[in-house]
Amino acid sequence: MSEAPATSDTAAVGRAAAARFVAARLGARALSGYPGPLPQTLAEAYARQDAAIALWPDDIAGWKVGRIPDSWVTRMGERFLVGPIFRDRLWQARTDAVTHLPVIPGGFAAVEAEYVFVLAGSAPAARTQWTADEAAGLVADLRVGIELAGSPLASINDLGPAAIVSDFGNNGGLMLGGRIARWRSRPPEALTCQTSVDGNRVGLGSAASIAGGPLAALAFALGCCARRGRPLRAGDVVSTGACTGIHPIRIGEEASVTFAGSDELRCRAVRAQSVETGRAP
Repeated sequence: MSEAPATSDTAAVGRAAAARFVAARLGARALSGYPGPLPQTLAEAYARQDAAIALWPDDIAGWKVGRIPDSWVTRMGERFLVGPIFRDRLWQARTDAVTHLPVIPGGFAAVEAEYVFVLAGSAPAARTQWTADEAAGLVADLRVGIELAGSPLASINDLGPAAIVSDFGNNGGLMLGGRIARWRSRPPEALTCQTSVDGNRVGLGSAASIAGGPLAALAFALGCCARRGRPLRAGDVVSTGACTGIHPIRIGEEASVTFAGSDELRCRAVRAQSVETGRAP
């Protein structure tokens, strides 16, 4: 879908919203409402995301892909969205330990079972269209993971895809687990997983829950990021979407995801600390 470029006034409003989101995240402070007018288009939303990326004191290690609900697809013109995963929020999971996930009190937090690609090669900067088969040629590994969906705004998911995009795609980090052997020969429906929170099963699904399968999500990320001047690089991770649903988690609760034929990953939600204090979040 073609969209008009942002005016200078729109750009200024977007930069102000981005600055408030970044300040809230760094300060581990909740926002009571969206900071300013909502973005109306994905172009506007990604401009705000870019402004926030420029303010964030870390490098991008990869991208999360999320699905846009069917009821929004016609209006948005896309079926997926992307958000950055920063290097200090990419946690290497251990099967013998519980990973602590920093949650902003009063904000939004949820865990999502994910299948995650690690790229072997860099994408050509000028290439903006990819098929799933073409995207597969860039992959080094398919791994399991847990995305921490997180925002200082508790109502972020209620405001629509453009609002989500503008706040880093509602991403708070990614736990990266083990490799999936022979993934190219396994259909998405054979890659099953289940999620539990505090010992109660809250979701069961598979990679087939992702529209078109994980490679379709990767192909979208490759094209979307290239169009924004951010082509994917060797070593980047791409989480491909929630396979068992989006499962809210509160500070003190523990979650686990069991992936058939691979790892069980465990995490606990802990209170996020302000980056301004010098303490690691």
